[in-house]
Amino acid sequence: MARVLIVIPARYHSTRLPGKPLREIRGVAMVERVARAAAAACRDIPGSARVVATDHGDIERFCREKGIPVVMTPGDCRDGTERCLHATRAVERATGETPRLVVNLQGDNPLCPPGVVVDLVRAWEAEPGAAVYTPCTRLDWKAYDALVEAKMTTPYSGTTVLVDKFMNALAFSKGMLPVIRRPGEARRLSPFSPARRHVGLYAYSRATLEQYATLEPSPLERAEIEGLEQTRFLHNGLKVRVVEVDLQGLEAITGVDSEEDVARVEEILARCDETGAGI
Repeated sequence: MARVLIVIPARYHSTRLPGKPLREIRGVAMVERVARAAAAACRDIPGSARVVATDHGDIERFCREKGIPVVMTPGDCRDGTERCLHATRAVERATGETPRLVVNLQGDNPLCPPGVVVDLVRAWEAEPGAAVYTPCTRLDWKAYDALVEAKMTTPYSGTTVLVDKFMNALAFSKGMLPVIRRPGEARRLSPFSPARRHVGLYAYSRATLEQYATLEPSPLERAEIEGLEQTRFLHNGLKVRVVEVDLQGLEAITGVDSEEDVARVEEILARCDETGAGI
């Protein structure tokens, strides 16, 4: 059994993009792209394994046909973290062993470079004191302006995070954090904006993942407000360590939630193919 288990939650039903884990992006199903990234990360993380956690037979059959490890989880999981918990328990029952760290690599995040997962695990190895580890990327002004422009079309795609001096999370939001009151002056101060974009994956200690279901939900989890499951940890006083990562020239897409997101991802992947960057 792996000391690090990478779980890929892949829920079939989506209001804006039904069946999205099986949606092809440049000829490859989204869940397969994410599973490939997980496999690449496993090659650089000794003692690691991957598994897709789904609620639908079509996704299970697809994964088995592709040779991707997969487990079925309940259809009523409220979020990806809860689905990770059910998947981890299923793997533990099958193997009789318990991972020390569980990585939640969301199945609608097809642009996540494998190195980001590796960086997250290495941060945990170097300093295992936090409950949760999650990556971010620092936005220069060009990237900041691109995110602001993207939110004109899809306002709830893309999450920002505020951190303290120890790189512990203070707040997450679908809005732009922080507010920049004097943008002209701010741009003169630094080539980087003060904003950090959250990259949508998490690593939990096994104990923290088990604890998640018992924690009081945060009001910010509500779909009518932020709809961000990670706010539960902050609401209950748990330490969330934010790890600044290199996206290797890719634009951060937290999740593919709409046709506009699909088009944006395909355009980014087309540029990667042209430059030979690959993903």
